[in-house]
Amino acid sequence: MKNQLSEAQKKQLVQEANKARRFAYTPYSRYPVGAALLTSNGEIICGVNIDNAAYPATICAERVAVFKAVSEGHRSFLAIAVVTRDGGSPCGGCRQVLAEFGMDTAIIIANESGEILDEMKVSDLLPRAFGSGSLQP
Repeated sequence: MKNQLSEAQKKQLVQEANKARRFAYTPYSRYPVGAALLTSNGEIICGVNIDNAAYPATICAERVAVFKAVSEGHRSFLAIAVVTRDGGSPCGGCRQVLAEFGMDTAIIIANESGEILDEMKVSDLLPRAFGSGSLQP
């Protein structure tokens, strides 16, 4: 992985994602997810999933973290930890949003006990991603 994180950094990201998870709004899915995004300048920005009775309006924790970071001026990310009860992986929409900001961003998947179950880069989750280069004539 290009952006090597220390074990302490990984643990901190997982802990932050797990803490954020308690604020998830999941009355329909009952599947709280927390995400902790590490910016290139070392800031950690968290997000949670937010259900909506109109299901398409629901938003995932990963996208909340990315959109929150972007709205605060960040454009470069080193890693994101995603914590669910069972180590769920980012959905396709989240993979595409993460790809927009860097195929080398590390993804750390953990369960609610804080156990890291998998680590990979965005490029591993979304090979041949559609990106800005795809829009060139």
